[in-house]
Amino acid sequence: MMQEFFAQQRPHRGMTPDEYRHYIQAESDKAQESAGVAQDDHARYLPLNLARTLRIEKTYSPSSRVQAAASAIRDAQLWMVLTEPWCGDSAQNLPYIFRIAACNPLIDVRILLRDQNLDIMDAYLTDGTRGIPKLTAFDSQGRELFRWGPRPKPAVELFRRFKEEEVPGPELREKLHLWYAKNRGRALEEELVDLLAAHNS
Repeated sequence: MMQEFFAQQRPHRGMTPDEYRHYIQAESDKAQESAGVAQDDHARYLPLNLARTLRIEKTYSPSSRVQAAASAIRDAQLWMVLTEPWCGDSAQNLPYIFRIAACNPLIDVRILLRDQNLDIMDAYLTDGTRGIPKLTAFDSQGRELFRWGPRPKPAVELFRRFKEEEVPGPELREKLHLWYAKNRGRALEEELVDLLAAHNS
């Protein structure tokens, strides 16, 4: 059944990956210009997240396996991504997703800001929370094909363990981003390969 927001074509009007990167750049520039004055907690993460995004874009090439899985898609898909530029998990995952989607012109990636689309976000909660990034793939008729997010499964388990061990927030984030840096998108690739293979089989 087609979701009402899809019938209204709200995902279709979302930002493209290029538009989203320009948006991150603009938000990061604003955050740096206002450094030293009152900022919300999220603004201070923007320059670091931009640096993470640019590093992955510069160094990542999709594996032959995930390229084949994406290229096997034969019908148009819309990949809706709910996110915010201050989200560290988004900075660590979206550049991989965008590059993988670019392997097939039938995949149209559109980005919606979570906090401007809470009604959509609340249809895609993770354990009752508005975890981002959240990727949902639809066919042209608005049928949901698969969901992914907000983290690769090993990162989910790591985060859960750190929470159980009551690791302080700053240390938890540092350890999580160290895992991302070492993994280099491999876990995300494997999960997307499995999701695409299940849909294309």
